[in-house]
Amino acid sequence: MGITTQYTVSLDEVGPVEVSLASYGSGQPFLLLHGGAGPQSVTGFAEKFAAAHDVRVLVPTHPGFAGTVRPESLTSVPGLAALYGALLDQLDLTDVTAIGNSIGGWITAEIALLKSPRVSGIVLVDAVGIEVSGHPVADFFALTMDQVFELSFHDPEPFRVDPATLPPAAQAIAAGNRTAIAVYAGSAMADPTLVGRLGSLELPTLVLWGESDGIVDVDYGRAYAAAIPMARFQLLSETGHSPQLETPDQVDHAIWDSADTDFSAFAR
Repeated sequence: MGITTQYTVSLDEVGPVEVSLASYGSGQPFLLLHGGAGPQSVTGFAEKFAAAHDVRVLVPTHPGFAGTVRPESLTSVPGLAALYGALLDQLDLTDVTAIGNSIGGWITAEIALLKSPRVSGIVLVDAVGIEVSGHPVADFFALTMDQVFELSFHDPEPFRVDPATLPPAAQAIAAGNRTAIAVYAGSAMADPTLVGRLGSLELPTLVLWGESDGIVDVDYGRAYAAAIPMARFQLLSETGHSPQLETPDQVDHAIWDSADTDFSAFAR
């Protein structure tokens, strides 16, 4: 089980921000950032990855998700990136690999663009955030939850939940998550300036993509990798938008086996 600690991080133009941070294992640090489904969509993978490789996996909850408080002036993905950059400074971590899924991948890309010497590599897992002509991000806010599950998974049945059957507290958290997504990412879930800015990155980057992702398709993923000079693209079979949930072993091997290539930042 992870150990959860509350940190107060001071952020310029925002003030103090409370961050809930779960920590799994010990060793080389990995920062694992969740998408719109909330922290529970990555905690199982965090625990598995930390145990398998004797590393430390840190999972923050984005303020506003899982019932946490979001300061009114924290309203953007770059703002979250700055928050986590400041958190890494506060924790005095080095040689950090940042991994992000969906919106968490967008945050990870923005963290990389801060050019912090603390971050030595990034992994983007079915990330959103860029604009790709002809390949828009699915309009999450126009979809029923059933449609979201259909688009998100290669096999949605094990993951399908009827929101109406959830207890009131869980429904409130889900509604809060949805509000937080809208505030941070907007309905388009993209920043038209991002793809151009990614060209300045000089950081080992692994882009992992589920072949059955209906939220952001494979061509979108290839465009993401093409925008980053040092990126390597890898397709994951029989998995959708959240491979760390659906096929965690594939994600584990893809990240760890990248040590056998020129992505030595990812494993020792």
